Amino acid sequence: MLHEFHSPVGREIAVGKAIPLRIRTVDDCARFSLRFDPARLAEASKAFGLALPAKIGDVAASSGRLAVQLGPDEWHLLAPLAEQGGVERAFAELYSATPHSLVDVSHREVGIEVEGTAALLALRSAIAFDIEAMPAGMGCRTIFDKAQIVLVRETEERFRIEVWRSFADHVWGILQATSREIELDI
Repeated sequence: MLHEFHSPVGREIAVGKAIPLRIRTVDDCARFSLRFDPARLAEASKAFGLALPAKIGDVAASSGRLAVQLGPDEWHLLAPLAEQGGVERAFAELYSATPHSLVDVSHREVGIEVEGTAALLALRSAIAFDIEAMPAGMGCRTIFDKAQIVLVRETEERFRIEVWRSFADHVWGILQATSREIELDI
């Protein structure tokens, strides 16, 4: 096994050991920002093909679709790329009866998955709030270092980050540096 001397710690550190963290990009998908009257949520749910959550922070997911309620009348929606046109058509048909805003933000964002027993440790390196208190199946808009993200806790050890492309390299770089620190046990 390869060893590296780490002078700030003053000891040799094993390099190349398996680390309890995996960081990867998520397959591309259709992404939408939806603003909709919450009193008519059933109509939006039907148009999207998934029962949209009715409480801020809740997440709903099924058949490759994901919805996170970010505000009283705001949802972040994800769908398979092949279904993007269908989602847009369904909401366009709904517009005459129920005015709303559905904005395609697919070009703006990328997804990053952080998974493993060290996922919380990696995310704590750049997120100020208590991530441990966030239960699985919840999501929120927050700040990762200086970048705004949508963070979804999919399971106890798997998180999804949705970040603007212009900040993606920054977020990725911090996650990679943190991963290296975890690997070196520093």
